[in-house]
Amino acid sequence: MGKFACCGGKLKLQVFCSEALQEAKSPGDIIIGGLFPIHESVDDNGLCNRYFFISLNRFSVARLAQSLMMVRAIEEINQSGELGNITLGYHIVDSCGDITTALRNTLPFMKINVKIQSLHPPANHNTDREQHLTPPVMAVIGDYYSEISVAVTRQLNLEKIPEISYGSTSGLLSDKTRFPSFLRTVPEDDHQAKAVIEILKDHNWNWVGIVATDGEYGRYAVERLRHHAERHDICFAYIKFLPEFLVDNNLKDSINEAVKSITENTNVSVIVSFTKPNHMMYIFDNVLKHHSGRNKVWIASDTWSQSVNCLDTTRWNLKDVGTIFGITLKSGNTSRFEQFLRNLDNRPDLYQNNSFLSDFLNGTVSGSNTSLDTKITQLINMIYPYAVFSIELAVKAIAETVKDLCINQECDIATLQPEKVHFVTLEVETNVFTGSFVQAHLAYIYLISISFKSFVTSNKFSVFIALSFQFRDVLKTANFYLDGKKYSFDKKSNLNSGYDIVLWRYNSPNTLDMNYEVGHYHIEQGSITFIRSEISNLYHQTKKVRSRCSTCYPGEWKVRKAGQPICCYECKKCPVNYYSADKDASLCLACENTTHYSFEGSQNCTKKRIDYLEWDDVYHIVLLAFAALGVLLTLVVAVIFLARWNTPVVRSSVGPIAILLLLSLLSTFGSVVFFGGQPKDWQCQTRQVLFGLSFTLSVSCILVRSFRIIMAFEFDPVTQGILEKLYKPYLIIPLCMAGQVLICTVWLAYRPPVFQQDSKSFVKLLLLKCHENLLPAFGAMLAYIGFLAIICFILAFKGRKLPECYNESKFITFSMLIYIITWIIFGPVYVNVTGKYNSAIEMAVILISAYSVLFCLFFTKCYIILFKAEENTVNVFR
Repeated sequence: MGKFACCGGKLKLQVFCSEALQEAKSPGDIIIGGLFPIHESVDDNGLCNRYFFISLNRFSVARLAQSLMMVRAIEEINQSGELGNITLGYHIVDSCGDITTALRNTLPFMKINVKIQSLHPPANHNTDREQHLTPPVMAVIGDYYSEISVAVTRQLNLEKIPEISYGSTSGLLSDKTRFPSFLRTVPEDDHQAKAVIEILKDHNWNWVGIVATDGEYGRYAVERLRHHAERHDICFAYIKFLPEFLVDNNLKDSINEAVKSITENTNVSVIVSFTKPNHMMYIFDNVLKHHSGRNKVWIASDTWSQSVNCLDTTRWNLKDVGTIFGITLKSGNTSRFEQFLRNLDNRPDLYQNNSFLSDFLNGTVSGSNTSLDTKITQLINMIYPYAVFSIELAVKAIAETVKDLCINQECDIATLQPEKVHFVTLEVETNVFTGSFVQAHLAYIYLISISFKSFVTSNKFSVFIALSFQFRDVLKTANFYLDGKKYSFDKKSNLNSGYDIVLWRYNSPNTLDMNYEVGHYHIEQGSITFIRSEISNLYHQTKKVRSRCSTCYPGEWKVRKAGQPICCYECKKCPVNYYSADKDASLCLACENTTHYSFEGSQNCTKKRIDYLEWDDVYHIVLLAFAALGVLLTLVVAVIFLARWNTPVVRSSVGPIAILLLLSLLSTFGSVVFFGGQPKDWQCQTRQVLFGLSFTLSVSCILVRSFRIIMAFEFDPVTQGILEKLYKPYLIIPLCMAGQVLICTVWLAYRPPVFQQDSKSFVKLLLLKCHENLLPAFGAMLAYIGFLAIICFILAFKGRKLPECYNESKFITFSMLIYIITWIIFGPVYVNVTGKYNSAIEMAVILISAYSVLFCLFFTKCYIILFKAEENTVNVFR
């Protein structure tokens, strides 16, 4: 039961305390508070008992080194004289990685210090004595853990005391409505989550595991990671949360459950961890016992990316673990701090008022047989470059704010020294520390309400309150410098300095290097830049690591199934004339069918080979040779006929008509040339029209000769008279030609033949050909020639019984029969055959038609002229 007693107008708070508060203090005009998790956990009773942790190795040398970084930075400010006559002091306490302990130990930072005395005052106790108060704490540096900073900044905000953290990265603390007094010299975890996503994207990993602590830091980091992962099709195979505190009874079960997920998900080779160093030590000790838990890629958050305690190197080595990427906060220059630590043995005054350092150097936590040099070396080995940078920046920011308020505005620093305050006795009787702690809070509030009047009514109060309330706001807008570079807080009181990407490696067979930088993450650009000289070393370790639920290779595309994560899918081959060049393509891309092709499951499109009846094609050469021979034979026949122009054989062939027929055959043979080579529009139009007109002329001449034979041997006078009237050879030929000219003119004017690229007939070929474009016109042209040929055939057939010497009709009949049969066969063959030899078929048919006329009508006569001169007489033809 507690008892409040007022005596002689003085108030006194008496509370029984079961443990002494460890601290580090140094006097000054302005005091900076420090909160560091030097002991990383409380004991089973919730107490931060320094002796309890000797066997558990819970004393953090790295956090002690970080508290000394603050000490060195403050000393540097004082020695530089940049604050004039104002000196900075410090008051550093231990948060023990526990929220309750942190709140209790930061109570002395409040501006009205309550003197907590023992239940039984000392013998010389004077109830009327006056207690002189120390200068108020103007700002606090710490804590490292976000969940502790969330609680502490709320308590400090009661008196507008700003807290500057060097490691609390939870995005919740960016909410200035809820945490107006919180600032930090590090980025918030949303940026760290983006950096993790960039690493996963760069290595094409989209199926990963997550391990995190179940607190403000871990929960927020995982939530932001999920948010950004969804936008980049990255999925989580499992997410495991571990209890925040090491004394939690469920910690072992949670560790075992996380290890089970890691070892059973064999296709997950990458694990992202937002845990504390001791959590990772337990995970590694358990997961490395399993073969399937080794050779993974671990992406370490800033909380443990440079912690040497995570891996027990006496049992395991880095090769067992695999690869560890570390995301660290921006690094600073460690050389000055290293020199500071090396001079510790010359500074006994430094650790006389620093119980943490004293315990460490005296062997309380580090072993009594360890030399001072070895202990200093341990401190140097535990220097985290990011902490040097962040803590120095925090001190610089506070110093700059003091300069702005107390030097630039010439405030009197003496006003910050409170007057003597009279206390009345307040007695609290209790045997339980927890109860006394609560009553201490109540007494503290009570004391503020009734005993602050002496300070409030003093002249110094207005200056003190003004400076106290201004300090936080000026701090948020301060511009401060470190190593010549200017820094300032953003609108959310964060300092977005970016991240370094480190890769764990061995400096020596037994020494791990966790500061080996391989890249940087730039917050403004939202991108990672790997150091060019380190890329080969980095990818040598990671390029073969595959961490995907499903992988579709080039030539395949993803087919998603309902109910499966977006990263898990089936793969199907791309269809014909489609391709995919990349892994995990969402769609197959269509080839340009005109010029390219692909088979099923293709990774790219292949250019089609251009195909046409080339000049060096064997079949083309043979056909051209026959055409050339036809031209030569036609010219030879023409020469023979001209040389024997007045002989009965030539005269019986109607000499001028025979020459005209030879010219038409010459043109027919010549038209064959236009059916080969790479086609062009003019060539396509010329070849069909030239053949149509020239062979129509040939058939017209044959028709006239057939008509003349019938007329000459017609014995009926009436019929003969009619035939003589109709027989006008030089009128019949133009009339027959006029019909073909009309057909060709309409064809050329309406829809002429054109050059065409045929990409559909053959998969691998792009066929260049002539397209008749108007098939009815092409058919009409051939049909018209056929019609004339049939008339010739009928007339010639009627004259088959004429005398032998005049029996030219048999040869006309035979030649027309060859022509008709050839073109009847040509029709279906031409329609059904595709490819470059389609033109060759028509060339062959034209040559057959022309040769049939040349052979049947002229070779027999040339034979008589050359070898049967006795039959080339008038008597024979009578």
